Amino acid sequence: MMHRDAGGEKVIRIAPSILAANILELGDEVYRAGAGGADLMHCDIMDGSFVPTISFGYELVSAVKGHTHVPLDIHLMVVDP
Repeated sequence: MMHRDAGGEKVIRIAPSILAANILELGDEVYRAGAGGADLMHCDIMDGSFVPTISFGYELVSAVKGHTHVPLDIHLMVVDP
């Protein structure tokens, strides 16, 4: 992910998606991503209506938040947020 800082300089941030994690080891994988230097943890939330896929909901995102000091980047793909 790239954005500009207050001075207008380009800044690259690393935001691994938890969709790429092994769901059976999610806590450990989130922890390792943060320890490895991730700037944000990307969470895709899909409801099955806005997009045909269903991922996970707020319960899992809340659990992820408890396993990392890294801010969460939430991507909502839902009809009724």
